Formats: sequence, structure tokens, C-alpha cells
Amino acid sequence: METIDDPDALREAMNRVRLEVAKAVVGQEGAVSGLLIALLARGHALLEGVPGVAKTLMVRSFSRAIGLDTKRIQFTPDLMPGDVSGSLVYDAKSGEFEFREGPVFTHVLLADEINRTPPKTQAALLEAMEERQVSADCVTRPLPDPFLVCATQNPVEHEGTYTLPEAQLDRFLIKLLIDVPGRDAEVAVLRRHADGFSPRGLEGVSPVVSVDEIRAAQRSVAEVTVTDDVLAYVVDLARATRQSPSVQLGASPRAATALLAASKAWAWLGGYPAITPDHVQAMLVPVWRHRLRLRPDAEIEGVSVDAVLGSVAQQTPVPL
Repeated sequence: METIDDPDALREAMNRVRLEVAKAVVGQEGAVSGLLIALLARGHALLEGVPGVAKTLMVRSFSRAIGLDTKRIQFTPDLMPGDVSGSLVYDAKSGEFEFREGPVFTHVLLADEINRTPPKTQAALLEAMEERQVSADCVTRPLPDPFLVCATQNPVEHEGTYTLPEAQLDRFLIKLLIDVPGRDAEVAVLRRHADGFSPRGLEGVSPVVSVDEIRAAQRSVAEVTVTDDVLAYVVDLARATRQSPSVQLGASPRAATALLAASKAWAWLGGYPAITPDHVQAMLVPVWRHRLRLRPDAEIEGVSVDAVLGSVAQQTPVPL
């Protein structure tokens, strides 16, 4: 009970999650922090990277470290919406249809390779991710609390992938790019496997926080102070993206809200009672990189969204 009432103890507990995940995943500390931010801000995380960089392993070890019920969906071209949210099934004994819950009814949903299924099936997650509920047969069923979707995807230029619609992308608080680890980290990965590490078993990764602590941490994050100057700074950044000559679709008001939520979580993890412009700048690229659409001519010229956001951050006046 003492931990739940003490923000410092809660923060220490959440930071232990990073150390626990590091027992299974090497060299991806930034991505693990991104997952923590998504959890604390009541958002969802999208992990993008080529096959073989431990995206799925990272989510599985993270969910074990936070001790929440987890279900996994392997997204494939023949997956149907009912396979995600659930469907009505006829019960021969009662002579009636009953709703059978899909895997979305869990605390942590691992949506593996989400962009390998058509948009029709991807859309099954829209209501769940935004409103944390599933509607079927004129009945609304709430999802467990907390609820976190961690989706993995391969880069869109890979064979067999579908581009996620803007509405689906907008449901993710943060997009994390998982790169190939550095040389030393890759050597450490091989050493673990040479010593018998099994990604299937996740031996050594144990829960280090409780569901009550997670809920208390989420409430504590929501209480982080935000000044009017910082609010205006977030709005100025959003408006600057809309005015960029390279951008066709800039940051929406919902994108600004997402940046604010992620910045509060990042500030809280660092022990700050209020958001600073530094926290906003740190979260700008991972929270907005999947929400902007570049103009075709900018894409042809090789301009990246991350570069545009970096330019926007440099040109937008920072409050003192």
C-alpha cells in the first residue's frame, strides 16, 4: 500500500521494468522506455523494424515484466475481424447465439505483424483502441483496465505488407523504430544464445510491478503540471507542421493531445513535477512520425518525416 501512495516508489517500480526486460532484450533501451510511456499515458505503441530485431520478444518480455494478462494475434492475410474482437456463436443446447470474446479482451494485446492483414481486419481494433470497448450484437462490452496494444510491423516496402490507414495509425500514441543493434550489443545477443538462452521461455524475466501499481502510476502521471506556455508551445509545433512545404497532412489536435500525454509520462519517469519544453522535444518525433503525410514531391526527393519534425523543432520558438 505504501508503494501505491508514494510517487517516488511507483517511479522506482516502473524503472525496474527496464532492467527486467534487459534480461531478454539487449541494446533496445529507448524502445523499452517508449513502451513504458505508452503504458503510463494510457496509449498504444507501434514497433517497426525488419524481421529479426526482437520486436516480438521485446513486447513479450515487457508484458511479463509488468505482470499483466497478455494475448497474441498473428496477423495474416486471411484473418477476419471476428478473429480479433470476437463473434456470435450458436449454442445448440440453449438454441441461442452467444458472444465469444476474441483475444482483444486482455490487458496487453500483441498484434504481431499488423500490416500483413487487410485494412478490414485492422479496423476491428479501432473502437477497442480508442474507446476501450467492443460493440457486437447491439451490446457494448468494456475491455480490461489497463489496456495496451503493442503492434509490430515490417517496413511497408517489404513484400506482403499493407499500408496502415491514417485512422489506424492515429490510434497509436507512439511509433518506435527498432534498428539492428550495435556491434557490441549484437555480440552480447549471440553470447546469450550460445549460452542456451531461449526466446520462447523468457527464463529469468519476472513480474516486478502489480496491476494496482500500474493504475496508481497512470493516475500520478495524469497529475503532472502543464503550464500555459508549454501548452502554447505544443500548439505552435502542430501549426508549424501544417505550414511546412513538405507536409500534405500535418499534426491534428488529437496529435497535439497525444504529444502532451507522452510528455507528461516522460517527465514523470524522470521525476519532474511539470513538463518542460525539453520533454516535448524528446517526444516530438516518436509521437508524430506516423501522423504526418508528406507531399509526393517531398517523398520523391527523399525527405523523411523525422527530418521535417527536426526542422520544425528548430524553427519553432521555445518558451523561456
